[in-house]
Amino acid sequence: MVLAALFLGATGVIAEEALSVVPQDVFDGMRTNFQPAAAKGVHAGYQWILSGPHGGTWWIRVDDVILKMGKGSIPNPDVTFRVSDKDWVALSNGTLGGFWAFVTGRLRISGNQQLARTLGKMFP
Repeated sequence: MVLAALFLGATGVIAEEALSVVPQDVFDGMRTNFQPAAAKGVHAGYQWILSGPHGGTWWIRVDDVILKMGKGSIPNPDVTFRVSDKDWVALSNGTLGGFWAFVTGRLRISGNQQLARTLGKMFP
């Protein structure tokens, strides 16, 4: 759901109890929602650089159907996302559309755009 909103521009409403409050909630949810079948054949490193009071750096590495993730940085990520902590949580909750965030510069994506788009399938 997190990345479907990010890459499809969804703005759906989610039940109040399911809303993420801080970025760590988002990444915890991503771990839970990971779809290994959608990651078959994917070998990529993803980096998030979040600004703001709850910001920081997080990473995900997908190696075929294996997911590893954590706080901090990884060397040579294939895709890097730069966004504020507030906007990352809003993207994950569906209250900020991914397309809008991207075109207005609130979300910056560098690296392999095709790999960036695969996240929506691996983390619905």
